[in-house]
Amino acid sequence: MTTTDMPRPVDAGSGRGVSKKRPRAAGSGGLRRAVPATTLLWILACLYGLPVLWFILSSLKPASDLFSYPLTLVPHNPTLSGYLTAWRSANFSQYFVNTAIVCVITTILTVGVSCCTGYALAKYDNKWLKVFFICILATTMLPSEVMLAPEFLVVRNLGLYNSFAGIILPAVLTATGCFMFRQFFLTVPDELVEAARIDGARELSIFLRIMVPLSRPIMLTLAILSFQWRWNDYIWPLLMLNDPNKFTVQIGIQSIVGAQNINWSVLLGASVISMIPLIVIFLVFQRYVMGADINAGLKD
Repeated sequence: MTTTDMPRPVDAGSGRGVSKKRPRAAGSGGLRRAVPATTLLWILACLYGLPVLWFILSSLKPASDLFSYPLTLVPHNPTLSGYLTAWRSANFSQYFVNTAIVCVITTILTVGVSCCTGYALAKYDNKWLKVFFICILATTMLPSEVMLAPEFLVVRNLGLYNSFAGIILPAVLTATGCFMFRQFFLTVPDELVEAARIDGARELSIFLRIMVPLSRPIMLTLAILSFQWRWNDYIWPLLMLNDPNKFTVQIGIQSIVGAQNINWSVLLGASVISMIPLIVIFLVFQRYVMGADINAGLKD
């Protein structure tokens, strides 16, 4: 037997040292950190979800059971009479069409204008653009009620009173949308834009082929928010419209309320009906709202 074939003695000390070390579970630390956060989120979800659940279940109660004592969460005799009466008493089909037209057109224009404005404010270095951005942010410091009178006068003088255009145009440019896109485009590396310019791409091509695809999560987020804002808008359509055939959903719900009494069962049913499109929009598009890889196209 050669020296290379001889077995090596095992170090007893090292063996004891190795035997004492046990592998630590890989996800134990992350699990301990995730449990408190998950528990807190579930508590918040219950706190926010309980009033909504009570609201929906109350719409299934007869009018006589809404204010019965003691109050109950689950209806004893569930009925859809409130929904049926609300749908028959108001022209909801026309209200839905009118509101859908306003929301879709306004959302498309809002996303497009905000995307262009945010890109210009983020990627072009000009002192007047910074002043313009400050002016846009300053509009958020004013209550919306302060702007109603001058906006109404401008829209009326333009001949847009009692029209969908009078509702859509003042809502196109929003400070929130411009701020969202500007902050996102600031995170996009300037090297990506410079590389495209070196390759001969024009500014419009850079914006449409590079920046717009990267900003898809922000576009979808703003689209959901803008659709929700316009769908729930009440004051401005109430000031601008006097034709019942052009009323939006929120004005239609208000028309259900009587001057002397309120049928709460019908009002709750109409309110739940108005929520259905927003819930559907959120469930359809929420999975698309995810982080974008802004470093795509850049080499290490």
